[in-house]
Amino acid sequence: MKLIVGLGNPGQQYESTRHNIGFMVLDRLLEETALGGVPLWKQKGKGELASTIVGSESLYLLKPTTFMNLSGEAVQEVARFYKIDAHEVLVVHDEIDLPFGCIRLKKGGGDGGHNGIKSVASQLGSRDFTRLRLGVGRPDDEKQKNRSVSNWVLSPFDAAERDDLPLFIRRSIEAIETLQREGLKTAQNKFH
Repeated sequence: MKLIVGLGNPGQQYESTRHNIGFMVLDRLLEETALGGVPLWKQKGKGELASTIVGSESLYLLKPTTFMNLSGEAVQEVARFYKIDAHEVLVVHDEIDLPFGCIRLKKGGGDGGHNGIKSVASQLGSRDFTRLRLGVGRPDDEKQKNRSVSNWVLSPFDAAERDDLPLFIRRSIEAIETLQREGLKTAQNKFH
């Protein structure tokens, strides 16, 4: 990998929502691995960009600031500037079809209705990027079942989820580190 993209929405009102799990993971990853020990995001075109080292490899971290549905614009801009091919990109994103806390890695495939993934694939002109799919679940009680998917992913994690969120984020970072050091198959075997 040369570029890790965390999907989310910019703005304080979205910071702790399910849709922003990609941003949360990248923020924590940068805190742990920042070059010089100081996490530093810089505005680069349509996103916030940082450099770091994972394993022994230097790579870029990107948080698009275009809102989820246009995330691919920021990804394409950075990939083109740094000459990064789609197969060298990892996209970290929320996944409603997985229970909260579940981690899945996959390369290629469809967008599963995720507008951020759809935008990235469209702008890169390829689906040959790797995805770290982070389960945020679906509404499961009677009051929640009638909520739209967009309302669900734009809502904050509940109290029990917030308690487990630090461990979920830590495991997600471990999955990224394993992927970078040992490859996709090993990471899938360890985290699925």
